[in-house]
Amino acid sequence: MKTHLTHREQKVLWATIDHYIHTAEPVGSKALVSEYDFDISPATIRNVMNMLDRSGLLFQPHTSAGRVPSDSGYRVYVDELIDPASELTYSTHQFRASKKDHLGKSSLDSILRDVAQILATLSGCIAVITAPNMQSMRIRHVQLVMVDYQKIMAIAVSDTYHTASVTMDLPSETKPEILESELNILNNFLNAHLRDKNWSELNNALKFDDLDQGFQQYAVLLQQSLQQLMRLCDRTALGQMFISGLTELLRQPEFSNLQQVQSIVNLMEADRASLMALIVEQPHPNANAVSIQIGSEISIEPIQNCAFISSNYLCDNKPVGTVGVLGPTRLGYTRAIASVQAAASHLTDAMISKW
Repeated sequence: MKTHLTHREQKVLWATIDHYIHTAEPVGSKALVSEYDFDISPATIRNVMNMLDRSGLLFQPHTSAGRVPSDSGYRVYVDELIDPASELTYSTHQFRASKKDHLGKSSLDSILRDVAQILATLSGCIAVITAPNMQSMRIRHVQLVMVDYQKIMAIAVSDTYHTASVTMDLPSETKPEILESELNILNNFLNAHLRDKNWSELNNALKFDDLDQGFQQYAVLLQQSLQQLMRLCDRTALGQMFISGLTELLRQPEFSNLQQVQSIVNLMEADRASLMALIVEQPHPNANAVSIQIGSEISIEPIQNCAFISSNYLCDNKPVGTVGVLGPTRLGYTRAIASVQAAASHLTDAMISKW
């Protein structure tokens, strides 16, 4: 395959792909001459398209048809011929405009769900956002709250403001009249030992021998509570995902075939493990870099007619979750890449500000 294109070849390839993205129809030289600013004849453009065809960047789906891009053509287009920064300001504004909707929402889940919906609308693709992996989170705060005189609730809050809670029965010897003051002392003990510890260390970081003798009756209760919170962490670490925009994708002519639709729906609903594997295997050389897989570059066969674009969102400059869009290879890459970048940046800010 030809690796270095002349300026003219780049312009013809860009125009061909741009036209195909907008029309979903094979592109001929006459269409390029009439719709793009070429100062060369249709015959010259045909010669360039023939060369791009021989180079594996374009191909003819039918003998009498115009050309359509190959996966390799899209790769050159994405890597060399477009500038997503041109759309970044618009995409960023759309997320900033939504920020007021998050005011008063304490749930990170609700924010992730909202961002997925905006991302799907902006990109015209399926948006996929993974919740922060609690195994990588640190403890920000632990609180014991009295439910009644026989039960307490243990609540843990992570540095990404993800919360987990369990309800436990109190020891029978608990004295209701002093319970509230004792809980305050226990809360101080828990936070002194657990704050800034990794969530996976929730139970191991405590030194129960440090508890005063009068509080040893709570040791077993605390240990059981923290073990249950860690089990919640393990389940969350398996990968909670927020998915939006299936209807956006189904509007694309590539998915008019029922079998193709079923493959996508199955991936979204019944085979999320494969989708999570696709997300995890994305190469991100930098923490917030954008990764793009096109067509045959995707390891999951049923969606090798798609493109997947993703980036990480961060907390304390460390990746904690992934933002991605899945669409046909004939997607608007400039808008989709910028939308993913804007969504990832938006969620990174959310990790800092908690709104």
